[in-house]
Amino acid sequence: METQTHETTSTSEVRPFRINVPEEDLVELRRRVLATRWPDKETVADQSQGTQLVKMQELVRYWGTDYDWRKVEAKLNALPQFVTEIEGLDIHFLHVRSRHEDALPLIMTHGWPGSIVELLKVIEPLTDPTAHGGAAEDAFHLVIPSLPGYGFSARPEGTGWNPDRIARAWDELMRRLGYEHYVAQGGDWGAVITEAMGRQAPTGLLGIHVNLPATVPPEVEAALAGAGPVPAEMSEQEHAVFDALSAYRKNGYSGYFVAMTARPQAVGYGLTDSPAGLAAFILWHPGFAQWTYGGDPDQSPTKDDVLDDITLYWLTNTATSSGRLYWENRGASPTSATAQKTAEISVAVTITVFPEDVYRAPETWARRAYPNLTYFNEVDRGGHFAAWEQPELFAAELRAAFRSLR
Repeated sequence: METQTHETTSTSEVRPFRINVPEEDLVELRRRVLATRWPDKETVADQSQGTQLVKMQELVRYWGTDYDWRKVEAKLNALPQFVTEIEGLDIHFLHVRSRHEDALPLIMTHGWPGSIVELLKVIEPLTDPTAHGGAAEDAFHLVIPSLPGYGFSARPEGTGWNPDRIARAWDELMRRLGYEHYVAQGGDWGAVITEAMGRQAPTGLLGIHVNLPATVPPEVEAALAGAGPVPAEMSEQEHAVFDALSAYRKNGYSGYFVAMTARPQAVGYGLTDSPAGLAAFILWHPGFAQWTYGGDPDQSPTKDDVLDDITLYWLTNTATSSGRLYWENRGASPTSATAQKTAEISVAVTITVFPEDVYRAPETWARRAYPNLTYFNEVDRGGHFAAWEQPELFAAELRAAFRSLR
């Protein structure tokens, strides 16, 4: 991957970054895509055996013929991109400042199999709220880093880059950019890392917002794991959430989590060698699997959006390195209040629950999990990748959630 950067003599220097994918890499990708060797058709009428053959063939054929990576490359290059070294690792990030002077600095963290691509549609609503139904006092300065081993950030060559270490690196990044006070937001892995920041409570962190909160109580987690009885005293809503989580685990949708937690290197060989294999694995994620891959032209993300994300993984060769974050976290459940030590979070916590997410946290569990919960809201649309799916609604939620912390 070629980039254009300024030479540096200081490891703390922030260097401009520009994407310039060699054309031969794109030619080779199309060659591999069009030479895909297909498996036979699934023997069921749904996705219970994995991404369905017809859907995959339609998407992959479009990828190899009509898809244009240069469009998202130009979109990213139109934004302020930078790289800075933190603990020996180059971290790539977007840094988009609002034109409003009193904007609140916000660091946003993506997840897997997402990337900075999943957050692009919220940049304008958050930095320029007056053009998107908000007021000047709702504005944010945005810092959007690529996780270590993801996208254009460097790939760790040793162990130890777990959520706690990334959380400390994010605080260092914000201080390096001159922000004395800021807030943090995340979903998926971003939620785990943002909650780690909340536990660490660095001086400048005012509060956090998550849209995959770690609220599952210990007795419920034990029942889900088969290590205890189903709690007798649960509300109708809590029972519905329990049943959904149980079905999610039993039906194999969490298999990618198990595979990468156990053997990310083994999984990575096939994903690194086959673009279609990479796409099928990414589409295993339930947040991706529910999309129609362009069947609905009004849906966000679009088919091109999804391929922007998958192509980013391919071109940066980060299928394996991104999966190691699961291994580093040792299988700790991202939704377990005990695993994520939510009781130790002292900063203000704000939560939005989106109805199409895999896990829809009941407010009763949220208030048990977070001692300093200052905002909780259930909205009427959106799923696991809410910033991608409902950017205007997502931006409105962040304005409301952080309003009291300005």
